[in-house]
Parts: sequence; structure tokens; C-alpha cells
Amino acid sequence: MKIVFPDSSKKEFSKGTTGLEIAKSIGERLAMAAVAIEVSGVLQDLNQKIEKDAKVRIITLKDKEGVEVFRHSSAHILGAAVTELFPKAKTAIGPAVEQGFYYDFASSPFTPEDLEKINKKMEEIVKQNIPFERIELTKAEAKKLFKDNKYKLELIEEAEGNISAYKLGKFTDLCRGPHVPSTGIIKAIKTTKMSSAYWKGDAKNDSLQRIYGISFTDKKELDNYFKIIEEAEKRNHVKIGKEMDLFSFHEEGPGFPFFHEKGTFIWNTLIDFMRSEMKKLGYQENKTPIILNEELWKKSGHWDHYKQNMYFTKIDGKEFAVKPMNCPGNLLIYKSTPHSYKELPIKAGEFGLVHRHEMSGVLNGLFRVRNFTQDDAHIFCTEEQLKEQIVELMNLIDKVYKTFGFEYLVELSTKPEKAMGSKEIWNKAEAILKDALKGRNYRLNEGEGAFYGPKIDFHIKDALGRTWQCGTIQLDFSMPEKFDLEYDGKDGKKHRPVMLHRAIYGSVERFLGNLIEHYAGKFPLWINPNQVKILPIADRHIDYANQVAKAMTDQGIRVEVDTRVESTPKKIYNAQIEKFNYILVVGDKEVQNKTANVRTRDEVVHGEKKVDLIIKELLEEIKTKAIK
Repeated sequence: MKIVFPDSSKKEFSKGTTGLEIAKSIGERLAMAAVAIEVSGVLQDLNQKIEKDAKVRIITLKDKEGVEVFRHSSAHILGAAVTELFPKAKTAIGPAVEQGFYYDFASSPFTPEDLEKINKKMEEIVKQNIPFERIELTKAEAKKLFKDNKYKLELIEEAEGNISAYKLGKFTDLCRGPHVPSTGIIKAIKTTKMSSAYWKGDAKNDSLQRIYGISFTDKKELDNYFKIIEEAEKRNHVKIGKEMDLFSFHEEGPGFPFFHEKGTFIWNTLIDFMRSEMKKLGYQENKTPIILNEELWKKSGHWDHYKQNMYFTKIDGKEFAVKPMNCPGNLLIYKSTPHSYKELPIKAGEFGLVHRHEMSGVLNGLFRVRNFTQDDAHIFCTEEQLKEQIVELMNLIDKVYKTFGFEYLVELSTKPEKAMGSKEIWNKAEAILKDALKGRNYRLNEGEGAFYGPKIDFHIKDALGRTWQCGTIQLDFSMPEKFDLEYDGKDGKKHRPVMLHRAIYGSVERFLGNLIEHYAGKFPLWINPNQVKILPIADRHIDYANQVAKAMTDQGIRVEVDTRVESTPKKIYNAQIEKFNYILVVGDKEVQNKTANVRTRDEVVHGEKKVDLIIKELLEEIKTKAIK
């Protein structure tokens, strides 16, 4: 049989050759690194036989799919450990997730002592190097095998066709696979936390015990992971947000953030910065309604592809939906007036508030909320203008992220399984994005595009090396078609524009959470609500401190004066904890000399300076958006 590799090279193999044998034919090092193989677009185990001509790709831990296979295999190890130690526990599901894996169990609550036992059992399973064995079952066989587990029986009933399961020693679990060849490849594995979860994420269903875990091929990586976790906890944006009085969450609005004055200052500063950059590039700014009728969402495709994440209401007996995205409203604005080719491209920006239904179990501070503001824009242009506009957007994203000191990764996401539009349109759109990306480093993310078009995603890297998807550029031929958008061309005929969806912060709220954790709350001066704190040494210095504060406030600098009856060292310590960029101490000498004694939150003492000079230096730091 003929096997075609990603570089288009070909090689003959006999029928029944396994993926591992193919990997070995390329090289022993590749075979040792391999965790799975992709055969004509389908992932399968390395020991599964290939019976006909195919296009193959060896999957390693350098691939996103390889990491998922590794983590999902680790989840089975967790399942095996728990069911051996706690035979009465019933397994539910155990998927790979962004930060490792988890497994849900119907069981009495686990204790921290139980987790220690589970960790030891997982280490034993890893050391035994037990193979993962795939089993093909009919529905009847699967029901018999899992007759004592109602969760598995429900999944079996929902499945179409034959069913696969995987055996790991005495543990057997329903699974599509693939898995790593054996447990020995997983050198380090440990549980990370516990929580409760509902079966299938529905509060009407059974409450289950969820155990999270992480795994690596090297114990040093595991140790480093927990060091990062420890540092991440210090940087936790919810904790710092509370300490700095930025925002809060309340039972009266679960998943809906409440921004306080200081948090609102940062939020507005982010918006003002983005608005100024958009103005330089000729953007207009729109504002569309939060609630629009059912027919619009059916027309846009959101009803079919996004309904489960939307909120609904009735007005005058008719169905309406709270918008999860801003694009349909901006399509209506475009359609409200005739357009000529001379106007294109039209760059329509909107800082639009959207609402998306998230399960309570996945809510996570500002990172996962139920309402947020997108720094959205929709660019209507000709097909010939696409590359220029995409490059302009990538340059804008680069400028914004570098302003905040972020490095970032670029990812091209292609057609998902459920998509709107023809294959030809998708191929065309993907080719245009690839052309715009020429000369730039990016990775391919197959099948993760938006339902209406492929996209370029931007993942910022924070101070701990974690990546967060924020920016996106999405190419859309479908919605202009569905909404019958037109412009008058040079030839006097009607033409269809193309649409680019883009966001740079992504969600302003989530980006703010990223900033908090990246800087550990020690914001650059220009976005810090706690910019300057003035500390009068004694009551007789308060009037002068207030004069200095007014001079700074008049120039737009945020200042607080600490008039509490506390020692100066304690006031300095408190101001550092509150993360003020600059702390100004004033006493008799400073009053006499019209100066202030300057120090920073990092305990660097700059000494006595004239107030006018301090103001000048602060304004320059704010203007240049310096990162200090």
C-alpha cells in the first residue's frame, strides 16, 4: 500500500503495517517520540494496523493533538487508580483540558488524604508500564460490559454504530482514543485539585466529584509546574483585584463582574488607548442594541451554531435574544445605506457588551464570565483589499501587544466540523489568510475556525510563560452573502463586499485579568489607578501634601494623600502593598524647599526632587506608556 507523508513524499508498505512501524522506518528517535498517528485525517493508536493507501502524519508531543492524547491517557490512569482504591466509585467522563485533565466520579467526597493515596497509585501504574489495549464492541456488548454504570450506559445509548473501549490493566473505559502505547511514557503525574461538577454540565443532573490532574514526560517539568502554580496563586487576578479594589463578584449576578472606580479607570484607559489607535487608521465607531429578534440570529447562523450559549426573552409575544456577538448589528448598519467602492474599506468598530451563557462550573474570575465587552471591529472591503487589510490588522495587534510588553504566538484555525458556506469558499478564505501570513511564524490549528470562516488567532504570553488567546482576525464570505450586502463597483454594477471580523483585546475584561496576572498588579504608570501616594510625616505637613496632590491632579495624575495617624515606615509599606508606582514623603525640609522625597513600590529611593520636575517626569512616563 502507498503511504503519503506531510512533505508529499511517498513510500510503499505492506498492508497491516502499524503506525509505530511507519515511525520506525523514518527514524528511531521519531518512533520514541511518537504518541499517535493521523491516518487520512483520523487519529489512531500507533499499534493499530493500516490496511489501505493513506496520507499519514506521525503525532508527537510537539503537536497539539499529541498533548491531548498524552493528557487523555493520563486521565485513564487517574480513573484506574481511583476505581482500584475506591471500588464503589462510578466513572463518568475524563477528558484532556487546557491545563491537564480531569475525571468525574460518582462517589462520596474525596479527602486530601484520598488524593495522596491516588497519587501513589498513579505512580505505581506509571512504573508498571501497562499497555493501553483497544477493544471494539457492539452496542449490546458495551451495555453488558458497563451494565453497572448508568453514566456509561447513557453514553452508549447516544452513540452511533460500534463502540470502542480501552483496557488498562483491570480498568476498562469507553473511549474513542487514541492513547499512548503504554503508561511508561508518562514519567510524572499528580492530582492538582478537586471540585464538584454536574453530569453533562446540567444542574438538573447528578452531582459528581471531579479530580483534576497534570502529567509530564519528566519529573523536573512536574516540579516546575507546581512552582509556576505557586507563583500564579500570588498573581491571581481575583485576589489582587480584591486587594486593589478593582472589581467584585456577587451572588446576585453570578458570572457578571462589578467594576469599582479603580477597575473602571483601567477599563476606560484600555478603551481610550484602543480608540486612539483606531482613529489613526480611519475607523468609525458604532453602537448596536444588546437585544435583537430571533429572525436576525437565524439569518446570521448563530441560532443554528451558537444557540446553547445565548440568553432569550420575549417582547410583544415574539422571541428575542441577548447578543452573544456584535457582528449582526454592524451588518444591519452597513445595509442601512448604499455604498460605493470609493468608500471601501469601511472599518466599523464597536466596544460592544455581549452575553454568553457559561456553566457555573467553568466561571473563573474575569477569565470566564457571562457578560463582557469585545473591542470589536468589522471591516467591509473588496477581495482585492483583503491582504492589505489583514496585514494592517496584524501590525496593529503587534503594536498593541508590544505596548503592554507581551510576546505572542500566531495560530491559523481552519474549517470546523460544523461550518457555514461551501467548501470552495472555505478553501479560498484559508488560502487568503495563508498568503497574508507569509514570512511570519504561525502554527496550524485544524478544524478550529469560526463557523462562518477561518481565522488567525493571537495568543499572548504572560510573565509565567502561560499563553492566552486574545486577538483574532476572521475572514467571512458567508455573512455578507446571507445579509445580501452590496456596493456599487467601478463598472456601475452591484458587487458583494467581504467582511473581516477582528478583536485585539478579545474581551476587555479577560485582557484586564491577563494584565493583572502578568504584572502581578504592579501596573505601568499609565494604566495604574494607584499612581502616586503622598505621605505627610506629621499633621503640619498635610496642607502642603494636599497642595502637591492638587498640582498633580490638575495635570491628570491620580494621587492619594495618606493622612492616617501611622508611622511613616508603615505608611510606606502600605503604599507598596497597594502597588502605587510612586510614593512621595513630605516633611519640614520638603515644605521649605517645595520638593518631595521620591521612592517607588520596589523600594528604590530616588531622593528629594522639585515638585515641578516630578510632575514633568510622571507626565512623560504616562505619555510614552513606559513599562517600569
